Amino acid sequence: MSFDPGMLHNNGHTAYANGTGPGIRETGVVEKLLTSYGFIQCSERQDRLFFHCSQYNGNLQELKIGDDVEFEVSSDRRTGKPIAVKLLKIKPEVLPEERISGQVVSAIPVHGDGKSAPVQNPTGSVCYERNGEVFYLTYTTDDVEGSIHLDTGDKVSFYMDTNKHTGAVSARNIQLVKKKQMRCQGVVCATKEAFGFIERADVVKEIFFHYSEFKGDLEALQAGDDVEFTIKDRNGKEVATDVRLLPQGTVIFEDISIEQFEGTVVKVIPKVPTKNQNDPLPGRISARIGFADKELPFGEKDTKSKVTLLEGDHIQFNISTDRRDKLERATNIDILPDTFDFTKETREMDMLSAQRNHAVRIKKLPKGTVSFHTQSEQRFMGVVEKEVAVGNKNASPTKNKEKESEEGVIAYEDCGVKLTVAYHVKDLEGGGHPLAGDKVEFSINEVKRSGQQSAVSIRVLNRNTSNAKRLHGFVATLKDNFGFIETANHDQEIFFHYSEMCGDLDSLELGDTVEYTLSKGKGNKVSAEKVTKVAAVNGIGEDVGGTVMVGKVIRPLRSVDPSQTEYQGLIEVAEEGGTKGPNYPFGIVGMANKADCLQKGELVKFQLCTVVLTGQKMACHVVPQRRAMVECVKDQFGFITYEVGESKKLFFHVKEVQDGLELQTGDEVEFSVVLNQRTGKCSACNVRRVSEGPKPVATPRPDRLVNRLKSITLDDASAPRLVIVRQPRGPDNSKGFSVERKTRQPGVID
Repeated sequence: MSFDPGMLHNNGHTAYANGTGPGIRETGVVEKLLTSYGFIQCSERQDRLFFHCSQYNGNLQELKIGDDVEFEVSSDRRTGKPIAVKLLKIKPEVLPEERISGQVVSAIPVHGDGKSAPVQNPTGSVCYERNGEVFYLTYTTDDVEGSIHLDTGDKVSFYMDTNKHTGAVSARNIQLVKKKQMRCQGVVCATKEAFGFIERADVVKEIFFHYSEFKGDLEALQAGDDVEFTIKDRNGKEVATDVRLLPQGTVIFEDISIEQFEGTVVKVIPKVPTKNQNDPLPGRISARIGFADKELPFGEKDTKSKVTLLEGDHIQFNISTDRRDKLERATNIDILPDTFDFTKETREMDMLSAQRNHAVRIKKLPKGTVSFHTQSEQRFMGVVEKEVAVGNKNASPTKNKEKESEEGVIAYEDCGVKLTVAYHVKDLEGGGHPLAGDKVEFSINEVKRSGQQSAVSIRVLNRNTSNAKRLHGFVATLKDNFGFIETANHDQEIFFHYSEMCGDLDSLELGDTVEYTLSKGKGNKVSAEKVTKVAAVNGIGEDVGGTVMVGKVIRPLRSVDPSQTEYQGLIEVAEEGGTKGPNYPFGIVGMANKADCLQKGELVKFQLCTVVLTGQKMACHVVPQRRAMVECVKDQFGFITYEVGESKKLFFHVKEVQDGLELQTGDEVEFSVVLNQRTGKCSACNVRRVSEGPKPVATPRPDRLVNRLKSITLDDASAPRLVIVRQPRGPDNSKGFSVERKTRQPGVID
């Protein structure tokens, strides 16, 4: 059957497709185009219409596959099939497009030769974030600009493209913004309290890292360890993140030659570096290497010999070449014997002294080889006749020197002769300072040059009972340079300054048992003197009840709330039925965790004990019952919904989370509260997850997918259908039906 174009004119057709009347315009996309006819894919409905080229209103040479066209629907009089007539090309509306920033989620697979994997139309995927939602788009090799291969994690920018036939959205014109940061290697060169530095293996440069970025056992990390890390920009500076240990010997900075060379020292390392000296390799060696004279630098660590190098020394060495900048230097430098044969030098062994003559060719001897003192093997017994006055640690340096010059005196007998000997604080052993009348044991040290004697290795044997009364207490608070001691009765606290501490102050912790003497200062204020850490004693009483009780803190310790006058905290027992029970006091010794800060209103579990000295009932083994929700987690820290003082949020660091779990918003946790003495702020520690929070709800479908579902036609032709007519635009670019209007036909829902 031949096709007659004349039947497509208004006087030739007899019916319209789908029962529509004349004048209804639709839009579509040219899907196929031959010499005299083609096919159109409708945009408003799932249909494919035939059209004859004579029905195109315009230059047929400009019509191409993929062009948007507008047309009317008619039907072929012979076959009754719908066809498109009165075609008009629609000029695409050029809207300014915005490049979208995203990241490659899945790269296009490639072979080892760099070519794409042999699959039909291999695709990758990128993602981008919009209004808190993450969307994923596919892309092909043709969509990447510059014919470069993208890897997973690369930062990219692209335009969104919608397929006119299927409505699928993909990425096009993809540009690489930043390649994924590769892993770098290096060696830990310095470690501080909370951070360290890594010497990089790729460039001659050091990079900072915080201990929170180290993934491993932080206690085992030390200078010289090989590590790998990722470099990130923070506040405009490069820092190392995700630091992990490597097997020892993985990172190599330099290559050392097997062959040894001989040369002459032309410049030595200065004994005292000048202020402007920045060269780490100040020494110079002249040598003939190959057929050319060469001058090589060297540093202090490159000398193999313990003998001091001088200019003109004949030496042998290896050449070290840095892999990073190819810098050559001399290393493993050893002086040759013929140097001394030529200079006729002699060696002497002595300690350095302040004389006009100065020593050269200095060689370090083992520690203890040279000594100015002799110490007696015999131990003597004596009594402290004069005690050393303990100086104030916060006094000026000049006053401290004056205090250090003061001496104590010990009286003793040797072969029936009564003698005295001086002693200094630095020669004491043990934690306590001896007082006048105390019995001590010691050795005698004599200076070789002057014959002066002094007591050393002094150990207190017996305290003088006639001295001031020594009291026992428990460390309740530790500040920057002072603290407080809870008395043996647990009813008050006594101030003490760290200068009065006898022994190692760094080993002092909350709850430790101490021995002290009371004294009065200015304004008759009582304070503790000669504080000494002693063996722990039972500070909570002998009679501890086995019943575990539940109560509420109605008054915290004064260390938590300094505004209150009473030292003791107070717990109110919670009886059944919500009635109030009796109140029991508690101190620092009664807390299970001495560093925990119990706040007013917190629920606790505890037991009762009886104080030995007073017979008073007190709370002991106090354990807080804290449970709260995680409000948010940000990188290395987070917040818990828990009121502490004026704040309704409680800070915690991820290192404080037990079992290495990753907490999520909504998780229920148990924790302890500690007080930072310097900042006065509380934070959570020993955080333990009790139960997981609700899982995040699936995000709703994007609007573009919802709109696409609305355009799907039902399979049943007799069922109601939703037909969407393109919204036209007026001359003023406004939307609405100002000229055209929808016509309602039977069986069609507007």
